[in-house]
Amino acid sequence: MNAFTIKDLENLTGIKAHTIRIWEQRYNFLKPQRTDTNIRYYSNNELKKILNISLLNRYGFKISHIGKMSDDDIHVKILGISNTEAQQERIINELIQKMIDLELVSFELIIDEHIRVKGIEKTINKIIFPFMERIGVLWVTGHINPAQEHLVSNIIRQKLIVGTQAISNLIPTKKTALLFLPEGEFHELGLLFTQFLLKNQGIGVLYLGTNIPLEDVDYILKHKAPDLIYTHLTTVSNLFNFDRFIQQSQKRFGSTPLIISGRLASIYDKPIPPHVHLKKSLQEVTAFITELA
Repeated sequence: MNAFTIKDLENLTGIKAHTIRIWEQRYNFLKPQRTDTNIRYYSNNELKKILNISLLNRYGFKISHIGKMSDDDIHVKILGISNTEAQQERIINELIQKMIDLELVSFELIIDEHIRVKGIEKTINKIIFPFMERIGVLWVTGHINPAQEHLVSNIIRQKLIVGTQAISNLIPTKKTALLFLPEGEFHELGLLFTQFLLKNQGIGVLYLGTNIPLEDVDYILKHKAPDLIYTHLTTVSNLFNFDRFIQQSQKRFGSTPLIISGRLASIYDKPIPPHVHLKKSLQEVTAFITELA
């Protein structure tokens, strides 16, 4: 069983921690346990419950009414919400729940059904990437088992690769992007998603992969002269220094633009060199790639 902090619940649901504490006091649907140092922690079942409660609350149900519902009532009410965004959030919540319970067949069936109905592009944009953003904090903090992360990541990786390979009938641009993850970075899903977005706009991609030394990137840069270099930083080894990475990249890559997205980019708040560009959200990434095309 996983143990989740109140901060995990806040990140996954968007409900502030102080609101969750108030709900605990007034209603009976959350019963956290305490560590020896009196810190709250929550079980798998409580995480799944708060995901459903937050969804109903966000789309018009009063928390006082939800507090009186059984689990079956909550499930029925969620299925009855017709709002498109709510339905997408419901599917993402289901994926989180299947991941936690290691119900991998069901996890993949949910994705495959959405692909069948909506197509691979909408599934990647509306379901897979938002799911990755939601659970990314759990991966970084280690609040889910690494086995859960690896199993789910491999399923999503396959969908991203298949979706990218299925792109066709596009008018190619003359632009090329070089994609890589630096040494110590192995979380590839964000970079694969970026590859999908770029190719879907007709932009050529040179995909180096994970754990790549800067000298190898520099070698390809000199021989292939891409228009830009792109990396996506989720979490790296303790030896990784973001400031040093930017400085060394600037020295090696010169005037070639370096685009950095991912969690580490989103929280970086220091001045950056003119040819380095941080994209701090999915919206910024997609807007940049659209403009690039």
